[in-house]
Amino acid sequence: MITYIFEFIGTAMLILIGNGIVANIVLKGTKGADAGWTGISLAWGIAVFIGVFISADASGAHLNPAVTIALAVAGKFSWATVPGYIVAQILGAMMGNLLVWLNYKKQYEATEDTDAILATFSTSPAIKSPFWNLMTEIIGAFALVFGVFYIASGTMGDSSISLGSLDALPVALLVMGIGFGLGGPTGYAINPARDFGPRLLHSILPIKNKGNSNWGYAWVPIVGPIIGGVLAALVFMLIETL
Repeated sequence: MITYIFEFIGTAMLILIGNGIVANIVLKGTKGADAGWTGISLAWGIAVFIGVFISADASGAHLNPAVTIALAVAGKFSWATVPGYIVAQILGAMMGNLLVWLNYKKQYEATEDTDAILATFSTSPAIKSPFWNLMTEIIGAFALVFGVFYIASGTMGDSSISLGSLDALPVALLVMGIGFGLGGPTGYAINPARDFGPRLLHSILPIKNKGNSNWGYAWVPIVGPIIGGVLAALVFMLIETL
């Protein structure tokens, strides 16, 4: 049970800081509007650092269904624990974004741009093209998960692999690099829980001028990261056999 609790807490902190910077940039009436993409990429790196550092020693700090599934595919994590981790990650993402909404309540009320409001919850493509948007998410998630396998190799056992608190900084730098280098086309969800949980919350909350939750796009940041994560696991397994 404690592992699920810390997956929840770690993911909540990830989204609180990560989507908090998005809200600070895009909502009307904040003091952070000039931070731009650099601010977003840096803040998401910091968010990952905090989430991983808090939850690493208790749960392994997956914070992402793509990571959890990839570790299970590689035989480094029990499939029996996968559903519980994913539920904890989704609920944690919802809680984190709920706190973002409460923190910026007056700014949400002042904002009329429905796309800006949705951006503080979930991702959307800069240019809508389902196949290429999916490809972007696959590549980004592959880079993330493949990197995680090797960053966590120092704590790898014969049957398990998990992130320790000392891995928080390299994972944060990895996510920051993905944001700077690969994130522009889709906003780099690279995490199904990070997108689905907040998007679901967006559809529920009584937000003024919120518009629709763009569920037609929602499958991309779910399917893409899972495919990317599984591919990373398969490549890692292949390299292990060499």
